[in-house]
Amino acid sequence: MKILVIEDNESVSSMIELFFSKEGIEGDFVKDGLAGFNRAREAEWDCLIVDWMLPGMDGVTICRTLRQQGFPTPIIMLTAKDSESDQVLGLEMGADDYVTKPFSPLALMARIKAVTRRYASPKNAPSEEGVLETAHFKINQNTREVLLDGKPIHNLTPKEFDLLTHFVQHPKQVFSREQLLDRVWGYDFYGDDRTVDVHIKRLRTKIATDEQPFFHTVWGVGYRFDETNEANT
Repeated sequence: MKILVIEDNESVSSMIELFFSKEGIEGDFVKDGLAGFNRAREAEWDCLIVDWMLPGMDGVTICRTLRQQGFPTPIIMLTAKDSESDQVLGLEMGADDYVTKPFSPLALMARIKAVTRRYASPKNAPSEEGVLETAHFKINQNTREVLLDGKPIHNLTPKEFDLLTHFVQHPKQVFSREQLLDRVWGYDFYGDDRTVDVHIKRLRTKIATDEQPFFHTVWGVGYRFDETNEANT
């Protein structure tokens, strides 16, 4: 695994570097935000770990700009900001997860494994396997490509892809936020269930229209996916 860490705190970087060496992870460490942003685009990574407060370019700007440019790699935000609004802002800017300082290396590793597990795809899987097709979507789980009415959707984050895939596999079924955290995030989530709301909001922005909302809010329960032209309930 190859991970880029953009963190200006030397003690935090040293702790992560020591743990990476024990886990056999190749880590590249950058202290400046702008330099880290440029480094992220220069190579392929399995994951980015980005601190919120950085010199040169802050972590939120790095995350937002990379996502605007179609950067698909999972991003974990490190932050000393523990308020709900700050955490939601990081997710809205394109982070797949966040870890609040101070944290243990084991907790960080759990998050890394969670966000990268489904992103890794088999290199030589037969093209006919792992493909989901509906009236509007064609999703290739091997290449992690999405077509909406025949047009590619390039700007989905790994977790957005996982969430969309889960819904497409279970049309019209209502899921609570807790169920989605369990089935899509796939580990004991330490944040709040507004994480789901943020990801649904981002998916709606990227693929839904007034005529085709796709994601329907079931008030007091959760969400369901429906490709029929029905108003939100």
